[in-house]
Amino acid sequence: MTRKERFEKIIDYFKEHQPFAETELHYTTPYELLVAVILSAQCTDKRVNVITVPFFEQYPDVEALSKAEVSDIFELIKSCSYPNNKAKHLSGMAKMLVSEFDGKVPSDVQTLQKLPGVGRKTANVIASVIFNKPAMAVDTHVFRVAKRLGLTVNAKTPLETEKQLVRYIPDELIPLAHHWLILHGRYVCLARTPRCESCGLKSWCKFYQQNNRNKQ
Repeated sequence: MTRKERFEKIIDYFKEHQPFAETELHYTTPYELLVAVILSAQCTDKRVNVITVPFFEQYPDVEALSKAEVSDIFELIKSCSYPNNKAKHLSGMAKMLVSEFDGKVPSDVQTLQKLPGVGRKTANVIASVIFNKPAMAVDTHVFRVAKRLGLTVNAKTPLETEKQLVRYIPDELIPLAHHWLILHGRYVCLARTPRCESCGLKSWCKFYQQNNRNKQ
């Protein structure tokens, strides 16, 4: 099976069994999603969704957040990972959005990365989820699942993984495929105990095929 054929089989499976897939972060505006994604680094979506309820009550928009003290932001997010850095990033991000972007979240991946706390992964999430752009955000789930399935070959970094994935996935499906891979990694292709026997992708999965050969 060629890699192109593998992509086609896996995409067809997801299109049939998971035609709708979306982020599990709770948000109603681009600003809220940007805050949530910054908070989600090395932190679960479940925890972030708990934190953002009182956070958005206190800071309902970017203007409000831009006027906040870093110490006050910290108090609201201290139960997440790396709260000191994230509090500084959120403050800096809000101030820059207000001063340089008229309070509006930009849609361009490169421009988004100018914001404090926004790396390529976060920028791709915003561009993909909010603006439906063909940007593939690669987190630990996407990196692991793509490698195990055989969608990527010798990809050592998230950027290498991203480049290989977007080469084979149609542009219009990239925003959806991002969620397919994340959710598959979160609930089926677990890091330590992948649920291979119940996985609908095992017929095309290199990881499963290799393990079966080793057991024979």
